[in-house]
Amino acid sequence: MPTVLVTGASRGIGLEFVRQYAADGWRVLACVRSPQRATDLQQLAEQSAGQVTVHALDVEDHASIDALATALSAEPIDVLINSAGTMGAGSFAREGRAFGKFGNSDFADWERVYRINVIGPMKMAEAFVGHVARSSQKKIVTLTSILGSIGRNSIGGLYAYRASKAAVNAVMRSMSIDLASAQGIAATTMHPGWVRTDMGGPRADIDVVTSVSGMRRVIDGLTTENAGRFWMYDGSKLPW
Repeated sequence: MPTVLVTGASRGIGLEFVRQYAADGWRVLACVRSPQRATDLQQLAEQSAGQVTVHALDVEDHASIDALATALSAEPIDVLINSAGTMGAGSFAREGRAFGKFGNSDFADWERVYRINVIGPMKMAEAFVGHVARSSQKKIVTLTSILGSIGRNSIGGLYAYRASKAAVNAVMRSMSIDLASAQGIAATTMHPGWVRTDMGGPRADIDVVTSVSGMRRVIDGLTTENAGRFWMYDGSKLPW
């Protein structure tokens, strides 16, 4: 039975990853900041006959990451999915382009966005690289955003979020080179699409089922040869 670890598993895209992988017979390590508040995830775990286990994890807290890596030290992890992310204070879904505009920067919030969106995936990869290397599939995936594409930015704005996603793209590109040669691990970024979640809002293009189903197909076909690209959920590629 293959194993997947998913961060940000309490809702939205992360929760749908848990649901779909469990339905396909995978063992799922579902990681959330506050397990007691993740009622939908807890219900899913209770109905999974042990396939889904819920683990406390705060990607901002490196001690929390290290503690979980130690607790799971005997576990090979076939696919590590860094799904946890934030746009920061405020909401693009509610505010539109007024959110994150020039002149309104909250630099304390910038720092938190970077801790979660950039440093978090890097720390997760370093803490769990041994678990992934011991598995059969050996894959690390970080969810990014089309808003991190410099080549596709034609409207400006959303400074902190755009910058964090461009940064994590660079992190994962380097990781794809280093880990492929050293440990045979395929590492990549993936844009889930504009998805109808709390972050994406009700007017977004696609639902979580469509997004996650598409990303899982890309993950299934991921190799060290095609890793390190800026994938769309539908298998197409984005410009950096």
